[in-house]
Amino acid sequence: MLKRLLLVLAFCLPASAAWAVTLGDDGLHKPEWFSLTFKDIQEDLASAREEGKRLAIIVEQRGCIYCRKVHEEVLTDPQVRDYIKANFMMVQYDLHGNQEITDLDGEVLPEKSAVRKWGVLFTPTILFLPEQADGSRNAAQAAVAAMPGAFSKGTFLDMFTWVREKRYEGEEDFQRYHARRIRERAAAGIENTD
Repeated sequence: MLKRLLLVLAFCLPASAAWAVTLGDDGLHKPEWFSLTFKDIQEDLASAREEGKRLAIIVEQRGCIYCRKVHEEVLTDPQVRDYIKANFMMVQYDLHGNQEITDLDGEVLPEKSAVRKWGVLFTPTILFLPEQADGSRNAAQAAVAAMPGAFSKGTFLDMFTWVREKRYEGEEDFQRYHARRIRERAAAGIENTD
């Protein structure tokens, strides 16, 4: 009986380890595909543009159960992960961090001060930056969209797609777009994971 239990555990451990998300020294989840930068947002915008991508800043904090949910249940989903990796440069900020950043408006300050300046209250929050910015506004003011909180796979994909396709420039706001996509998935017999 003990041999069977150990055998079952041996097969289960590698599978669960494959889905584990690494935590950094700062207590934040560290997917290998997030971009490590000097946190100069204007430089990050230029880098994203050079790669044919959009810049997204994700703000998180140590011990955030909603951040863990997003990392373990949404960002590990191959469809979500692959879409974001192909189309976005993701840069992580710590709600309480002391790492120095350069905001879009040129102000140099610690992460926690920048996040406060941006009015970010919830983690995770994702700010979607425009393709270019003239430096007259900070990151939150320049953002084309923000996604505060933990959402499911369908909502994540719809938001990232809505931004990538620049639908914020049109008549269909995100809520209408998302509702339409839910209906389209249902009509096509695709399970909605919203």
